Amino acid sequence: MDVKLDVPQSGKVGNTVNLKTRYGQVQRQYVIPTDPKTAVQLRIRSNLGHISARWRELLQQQRDARTLAGQDSETRRQMGRSAALTGFNLFLKINCARAALGLDQFVLPPPVPQFGMNPVGDLSATNDHGAIALKLWVPSAPAQYTVVWGATPCSAGKSSARHFNILGFLPAPVGGMSDITDLYVAVFGPIPARSRIFIRTQQHINGWEDLFKQTTAIVPKA
Repeated sequence: MDVKLDVPQSGKVGNTVNLKTRYGQVQRQYVIPTDPKTAVQLRIRSNLGHISARWRELLQQQRDARTLAGQDSETRRQMGRSAALTGFNLFLKINCARAALGLDQFVLPPPVPQFGMNPVGDLSATNDHGAIALKLWVPSAPAQYTVVWGATPCSAGKSSARHFNILGFLPAPVGGMSDITDLYVAVFGPIPARSRIFIRTQQHINGWEDLFKQTTAIVPKA
């Protein structure tokens, strides 16, 4: 596959794709991606289909309210630019985010919240004679919902992770620490000693989400 450095561009043009990587801006040949059809992928597609259908069932004044609200909301900034969301895109953004967490759907657009700083701190990984525990430092109360994401256990020598899965809502902290061990094991299975664990947290208010906050720790040897 031919890959070359290029000036800042984004998206597919003909048989090539422009994207930003850790090595800089590149252009490569377009390849149809594999579709493993995992349970997570199928659930997301199902949510998208059902929520898209609900848009057509709204009253016109409800769609108009979404369209007006979308003018005050923008897409994620890319290549130094962003654009206002359409009413349809705002409807999908809010309700797909809530559906992914098993929350009810909104018909009228909720107001854009003001997120405070994510208070979730560092990840602690302990190994007490083979009993491994993962805990997050939570010195103060986070937002309405705080979602925990995790990556598959990896080599201690890795410095980053690319693929994260939703583990669930942040458990209530006890003594300033929130135990996420059960959430992690339920998704990835037993935690290997001497592996590196990557965790992200994200505050969620009425379908709006703030930026990810990432932390990592190495599970010690017993």
